[in-house]
Amino acid sequence: MNYYSHQDATFSSLPSAPLQPPSLPPSPTSFPVSFKHTLMATPANFPQNPCEPKPHSTVGWSTGLCHCCNDISICCLTCWCPCITFGRIAEMVDRGSTSCGISGAIYLAILCVTGCSCLYSCFYRTRMRGQFLLEERPLSDCCTHCLCEQCALCQEYRELQHQGFDMSFGISNK
Repeated sequence: MNYYSHQDATFSSLPSAPLQPPSLPPSPTSFPVSFKHTLMATPANFPQNPCEPKPHSTVGWSTGLCHCCNDISICCLTCWCPCITFGRIAEMVDRGSTSCGISGAIYLAILCVTGCSCLYSCFYRTRMRGQFLLEERPLSDCCTHCLCEQCALCQEYRELQHQGFDMSFGISNK
């Protein structure tokens, strides 16, 4: 089948050989003209993007999730008033852009209205892990907070202390 199927007056002077579309040299970013006998691209076939940051190796938490009794005062504070513990954590993770009082009030409002403050606090665990390259364990951040909110808050508080933050005085004392 000819590429140009109709006769035109401008093509009358051309040789009688069938016209073919011009062939272009293949480029790595162009798609093939004919998809016959080509393999579908899979993620394994895509080239690596040199602009993507390389994943860093992660480190473990300084204490385990269930080591709440390592610091009894924080364990008791988190058990009876988790909004204070969360507020202090959020202030450090946000690097002072939000205060302990505002973060704690948002946490308390979500807790009183929906009872699902764990969905708010799990985002701070994810941000904290990204800042300190911590492993996501024992479960995903959301599952950890939904299943054991107080233990997760205590672990994050202890980790920030381990990283050198003075949690009782705010971000200005790092």
